[in-house]
Amino acid sequence: MTTPQSSAPAVRCDACGADRGPLMKLSLGKDFFGRTYDRLSPSSDASPKWYCESCSMQKNLQRDFRDIKAEIDKLNGGQASALTAADQLQRAHLRLREIQALLGSQVSGARLIDPADVTTLLQRVQSHAGPASAST
Repeated sequence: MTTPQSSAPAVRCDACGADRGPLMKLSLGKDFFGRTYDRLSPSSDASPKWYCESCSMQKNLQRDFRDIKAEIDKLNGGQASALTAADQLQRAHLRLREIQALLGSQVSGARLIDPADVTTLLQRVQSHAGPASAST
């Protein structure tokens, strides 16, 4: 979820530096696996992070990428992971493919996720999903 900037002074996007608006910041929501997170800056924060529309979308992709990576790392380490369930593993696989496609369609601007990192993580997820997901 994003919150448009209201009465804050005109600032630049903290990711790409664009000064076009509106600027947004991440707020309360759920992570990729449905867990609650709180990314709001406290009201006393003198330097909250604000993002243009494109970078805000990328921050959401980055969060999902990070969540999936943390869970695949747990799975590879033999720890309990949300990716133990086949449906969650398939869902993560599809989300990574979507992230890969969205990054590939981005014409220019700041990249908050390295497409090569997405490809590597996608391969790691596919290795756990087996041959069925490699073709989807």
